[in-house]
Amino acid sequence: MKTLFSIFFLLFTSTLALAQDSFEQAVYHSEGDSLQYRIQYPLNYDQTKKYPLVLFLHGAGERGSDNQSQLTHGSALFANPGMRNAFPAIVIFPQCPKDSYWANVDVDRSNYPIGITFHPDQKPTPHLKMAGELVSSFIEEGKVDTSRVYIAGLSMGGMGTYEMVQRHPDTFAAAIAICGAGSTEPVKNYALKTPFWVIHGADDNVVKPTYSLQMATAMLEAGAKPRVTVYEHANHNSWDPAFAEPDFLQWLFSHTKN
Repeated sequence: MKTLFSIFFLLFTSTLALAQDSFEQAVYHSEGDSLQYRIQYPLNYDQTKKYPLVLFLHGAGERGSDNQSQLTHGSALFANPGMRNAFPAIVIFPQCPKDSYWANVDVDRSNYPIGITFHPDQKPTPHLKMAGELVSSFIEEGKVDTSRVYIAGLSMGGMGTYEMVQRHPDTFAAAIAICGAGSTEPVKNYALKTPFWVIHGADDNVVKPTYSLQMATAMLEAGAKPRVTVYEHANHNSWDPAFAEPDFLQWLFSHTKN
């Protein structure tokens, strides 16, 4: 068992190191505030071409100021050379500070699973706002195929994914929300505009899987057809089997916005 753990740890650290090498460090500044992010450009990047863009929102555990922790989950998938060849894109991993949150929510951690209260009518948090501005800046610079802008996120980032699409309903061609949660009230305003893949673990003891099912139900009631995956034996780390899905990126990049 110890040998297997050592092999797994070496594979994890080597793939994370590959991601850290391929994702450049950068900072976005806005109105006296800033958002650190890592960005990966396509292999053989041609500045005269327009590429798909993917925004990935990390979970609460990866918050900080090191501009590195946000790469812990998911970046290795995008940094894989085979994936980069198959799906050339600009990929952005912003980092939310410890004292902030992607979604405008109140989180009660006195019991688990956590309690969540959403505020869809309030302003976005500063760092979700800046993440949206960052995407818009790349679009305005003419670097992006605007019919192929995507978003994905896990846990806190899954909540941010729902809220980002809610606040920018005409931007994203597809979205993947992993072990997240959201306000069902605004779903009708974007459900038919942005296809969703909703993913959760049935044994999640941090964010209740019923949150994802509620979001999927709201999408169905709005006339949309979300893809829904519930892993029977997965706990909160349902991102592990999600990233192992053979068509994870294929599903995302298969969508275009009219």
